[in-house]
Amino acid sequence: MITISLCMIVKNEEEVLSRCLDSVKDLVDEIIIVDTGSTDRTKEIAAQYTDRIYDFPWINDFAAARNESFKYATKDYILYLDADDVILEEDREKFKRLKETLDPSVDSVSMYYIAGTDQYGNVTLKYRRNRLVKRERNFQWEGKCHQILKVYGKILNSDIAITHKKVRHSVGRALAIFEERIKNGETFSARDYFYYGNELRENGYYEKAIESYNNCISMQEGWVEDKIFACIFKGDCYCYLGDMDNELLALFESFKYAPPRGESCSRIGYNFQRRKQYKNAVFWYELAISQEPDPDRWSFIYPAYYTWYPHLQLCVCYYHLGDYEKANEHNEMASKYRPDDSSVKHNRELFKKILSKNKS
Repeated sequence: MITISLCMIVKNEEEVLSRCLDSVKDLVDEIIIVDTGSTDRTKEIAAQYTDRIYDFPWINDFAAARNESFKYATKDYILYLDADDVILEEDREKFKRLKETLDPSVDSVSMYYIAGTDQYGNVTLKYRRNRLVKRERNFQWEGKCHQILKVYGKILNSDIAITHKKVRHSVGRALAIFEERIKNGETFSARDYFYYGNELRENGYYEKAIESYNNCISMQEGWVEDKIFACIFKGDCYCYLGDMDNELLALFESFKYAPPRGESCSRIGYNFQRRKQYKNAVFWYELAISQEPDPDRWSFIYPAYYTWYPHLQLCVCYYHLGDYEKANEHNEMASKYRPDDSSVKHNRELFKKILSKNKS
């Protein structure tokens, strides 16, 4: 059976560190904590789980800190987690089986990262990450912000998930790192422009985000998935700016790189819905629910755009088209994912009255 080093970087994580370590402590063979300047009880809490605690000055470089943590690992494989991550019980069982059966020739095991869930327990965002890597391969992190672990060789895609349970958000921290890089005259890659665009968008700088996404798209280099979502997120920026025509053009631009997928189809449907072109909207929402994301896809997957969201919007569209039976049908489909959603409940009562009146 393989052995595993857990390597973490932390700073002021007293709220969540115990929760994380309790979920993983019996799955790993050593725990390594690199602290980048905590001023709370983080190191005191870490000491309850390990004596392998090291200090590393924060230099606005996540990759440097993560590489420092990997340096202290001594076991066959390295697992990394953030302090606000957990491994839920179902995934703990899968992890145990993986540890017992993993072929040592595997260089990396990818796992889903569940980056968000809604109040009903539905996953809102997930994507794959190389999560368990062979130590002797000396894989390195790159990127001061939104860093990536450069992995190659034999990679196993598992169905294990690491779940992110954020309790607070460091607003503007990543954006500040990007802007420091610009100030220092650093050259951006296509990936840098994509993630800089994301930070700008999330902080409300929509025009600048569009510019950054266009830079990503225009470069010959870069991962095609980043370009797909640069188009989609550029569409979101135009939506926030009230520019429906350019929003639609940006969404269609994503089709240059891949066939339509739920994330783009649902947004196109919503664009036509806002124009009151309900038949066009229905076409795109129906296309969205006919899609199923590839489980081996590494980029962002937003399950809502394949499930409850297009169903709920189809309910609205069919209502406006006067097809109350279909509207009710799609509302009930949405309710399977969000049974206590106030919109779903309101619609159900409305259709009860309409359909019973029509029957009588």
